[in-house]
Amino acid sequence: MTNEHSPGGSRFDEAWLAHRTHLIGLAFGMLGDIGAAEDAVQDAFSRLAGTEFDHIEDERGWLTVVTSRICLDQIRSARARREQVGEVATIESAGGALLQSPGVDPADRVTLDDEVRLALLVVLQRLAPAERVVFVLHDIFQLPFDTVSATVGRPAPTCRQLARRAREKIEREHPHGRAAVGPAEHRLVAENFVDACASGDLGTLIRVLDPDVTGVIDLGPSDPRTGRVFRGAQGVAANVLRYLAPATLVVNPMGDRTIVLAFTGRRLWAVFTMTVVNGLVTELDGLADPDKIGLLGAQLAAGTP
Repeated sequence: MTNEHSPGGSRFDEAWLAHRTHLIGLAFGMLGDIGAAEDAVQDAFSRLAGTEFDHIEDERGWLTVVTSRICLDQIRSARARREQVGEVATIESAGGALLQSPGVDPADRVTLDDEVRLALLVVLQRLAPAERVVFVLHDIFQLPFDTVSATVGRPAPTCRQLARRAREKIEREHPHGRAAVGPAEHRLVAENFVDACASGDLGTLIRVLDPDVTGVIDLGPSDPRTGRVFRGAQGVAANVLRYLAPATLVVNPMGDRTIVLAFTGRRLWAVFTMTVVNGLVTELDGLADPDKIGLLGAQLAAGTP
């Protein structure tokens, strides 16, 4: 028998539905591995289930802190293991190679742009543990340094220095690697899109889309659906749910464009680039060609502890 403080209880279920996708995005930004991110969030909710809800004023804030600490512990543990077996140089070498895109046909420009953004995510994974967590919490998720301080257990001025060092390292790693983070309002639209897909709520998804939105997906040259353009919120939303309802979605934490990564079986399956105007998605371009998506997934794997 369940109660409101346990898994299956009404308040726990509400917290799960309201905050899980946000927390997976947060954990993915820190860990760079969707499976590890899902496990960290599951752990955080397990701890929530063992806590008296009446003692928690802000469930989202509490879960954010707990999830971040779980991720920080994982990053530190993974870093220690890598240093013991001498893998750091190998990972950095792989990441550096991935940052150097060869000359290709201009038709693949979108793919290369996404490679650069995911390469920056690889760089993010190579920051020192505290630098990475502070940068993700403050620069990407816009949390105040007081909250970040409570999460990492360091004074707020120290957290400011860690964030600054993280930005400087990213800029040094790649000539176009400024710590670019998309506008907060665009990220909010993307998170609402992800929430609607996760819940399978067609009406909510339609409200995120511009009435005249267009959607197209590249599934590879042999797939007849490649290049077909869908128009209008109803049609685009229906097709989005057909493709994405089974997937785990996260908003790409790096880059100045709004990108959603879709994972199935804990592997990168597709990359969706959004154009956002006046708080609504006006264009949705999907890349799911297995050949093109392979390098992007390899970038994430190369930087994952």
